[in-house]
Amino acid sequence: MIAPDAEIKAVTAGVETPAAVSACLTVLQKRRDFLQVARAKRAIAPAFILQMRKRRPDEAEGMRIGYTCSKKVGNAVARNRAKRRLREIARLELPEFGLSGCDYVLIGRAKVTAERDFQEMRKDLRKALGKVHSNAHPAQTA
Repeated sequence: MIAPDAEIKAVTAGVETPAAVSACLTVLQKRRDFLQVARAKRAIAPAFILQMRKRRPDEAEGMRIGYTCSKKVGNAVARNRAKRRLREIARLELPEFGLSGCDYVLIGRAKVTAERDFQEMRKDLRKALGKVHSNAHPAQTA
C-alpha cells in the first residue's frame, strides 16, 4: 500500500517527473499582478520572455505563474498552442529551479514559441531563471 503523502511519479517519454508538480504553482489571473511583474526583472530567451518579481513577505505564499501571448504571436490557434507549451515547460522546470515567494510571467514570442524545439525551450527557461535570480540589475537582462 502506498502512503497518502508519498510522492507519486509519472514516466513521460522515458523521463521520470513528478505527476502533480503544478500543485505548487498558482496561476496569476489579475491584471494588477501582471503589471507588478512587468516592472521587475526580465530575461529574454529565443522563444519567450521571462519576467520575475520577488513578493513581499505579507503577500501570497508559494510560486505564482502567469502566461500571456499577444495577437502578434498569431491567431487563436497559434496563441493557444504557444501558451500550452509555456505551461508545460513551467510545470516541468519551475518546481526545481523556481523560488518560492516569486511571481513569474512567461510571454510568448511571435512564431518562435509555437515552433521551437521543446527541449531547447526547457533549457532556455532554466537559463532565464538563472539570470533573473542572480543579483543582476533589475532592468532588462539579455
